[in-house]
Amino acid sequence: MHMGKKALITGMTGQDGSYLAELLLEEGYEVHGTVRRTSVEKLDRIEHLMDKMVLHQADLLDQNSIMNILQDVGPDEVYNLAAQSFVPTSWKQPIYTGEVNAIGVTRTLEAIRLTNKGTRFYQASSSEMFGNTPYSPQNEETPFYPRSPYGVAKVYGHFITVNYRESYDMFCVSGILFNHESPRRGEEFVTRKITASVARIKFGLQDKLKLGNLDAKRDWGFAGDYMRAAYMMMQHDEPDTFVIATGVAHSVKDFCKAAFECVDLDWEKFVEVDETFLRPADVSHLLGDATKARNVLKWAPKVSFEQLVEMMVKADIERLQQNKG
Repeated sequence: MHMGKKALITGMTGQDGSYLAELLLEEGYEVHGTVRRTSVEKLDRIEHLMDKMVLHQADLLDQNSIMNILQDVGPDEVYNLAAQSFVPTSWKQPIYTGEVNAIGVTRTLEAIRLTNKGTRFYQASSSEMFGNTPYSPQNEETPFYPRSPYGVAKVYGHFITVNYRESYDMFCVSGILFNHESPRRGEEFVTRKITASVARIKFGLQDKLKLGNLDAKRDWGFAGDYMRAAYMMMQHDEPDTFVIATGVAHSVKDFCKAAFECVDLDWEKFVEVDETFLRPADVSHLLGDATKARNVLKWAPKVSFEQLVEMMVKADIERLQQNKG
């Protein structure tokens, strides 16, 4: 237990922020999180934790807001999870995506450098940085070839983190996380779109599920496992870069098949390909090699692909049952 240790999580209201907050609270941390001021507060993922932690309003576009919180809280650890996190949106809002996912990281690092260089920093890097790299599987040495404004901005965020680590002797780690999902995933993401649709189709509330590229392959893991990895990186003696992945790739088709099997339905009767969901440039195959994390951090995923899909479908069925009640 780390009694008396303080952590600040940016992007607290997202999927990852909620799992990380739970983990840090279990470890005895005083947990602080940033939320953006929006007209509709999206706090549903952290509702069950609200009385156990402190929320602050801040925005990665606003340097002063970050400085003020760091000075007020004096955190031992800062986990930068805030991002424009949806890849398709990054084509519609490429400049905003760059401001948040690239320059936003610099603002946070600079604020730490100026307030307390001893604060440990975690940057949420992404497998989308590898994009269309010809090398498979991808590890910490694999060259980046991002294929979306999101991926490009994340490469900047990654390297500025490494840069501050090497230039200012700061404890800055970068976790290159492959796709990680959970029942708390937003419904715009393909995995949650599938499981929510499976539940609705099962209850007769929806007829068809329309998807884009069914052959796209991803290395999908459970967000809770991946946040444990982020935490372990921050406790390690040396700041470093780690790829976090399961090492197994599945296609969107595989995910559909597994999800519909959870409710004894044949996916092929319900899934249709819709051209409007195809991207200007797609990443066909991402597969991570987390050997370094396994060896150095002794991290390994606990939840399998099949367990993850089942967990998500069950949660969406429960949600519908509660709403019907």
